[in-house]
Amino acid sequence: MTDRELIVPPAMQRIVERAGYVPAVKVGATVFCAGQVGRTADLEVIADPEAQFLACWENLRVVLEAAGCGFEDVVDMTTYHVQMSTHMPVFREVKNRVFPRGTCAWTSIGVSELAHPGLLVEIKCVAVQRNPAANA
Repeated sequence: MTDRELIVPPAMQRIVERAGYVPAVKVGATVFCAGQVGRTADLEVIADPEAQFLACWENLRVVLEAAGCGFEDVVDMTTYHVQMSTHMPVFREVKNRVFPRGTCAWTSIGVSELAHPGLLVEIKCVAVQRNPAANA
């Protein structure tokens, strides 16, 4: 049997109730994060692209922190973009402002839509906790 821990930050309990999934699952020192998007704690999509991207990164930070990790622990990231050619310059600028550059594998995929109208990006990642004993 694997050592599985469901990661649900208190501010994200509503997503479990509404959509039936958890923001992350931790197995040993590895954290598998569900895709995070730019919405409020009340699950409202943020309209402004830059503000939405900032909220998306903040939501990912909250999930990682609840699992005992940070952005520096991310080893693989996939981003899904609606209207990628339009929004990628702003997304990259925000990413470079908040996420450490050149520290993980990253794949960007253009998609026609995400789970809710108005969402422009979803970030999914895998992180490996560097020092699990320190957070035990």
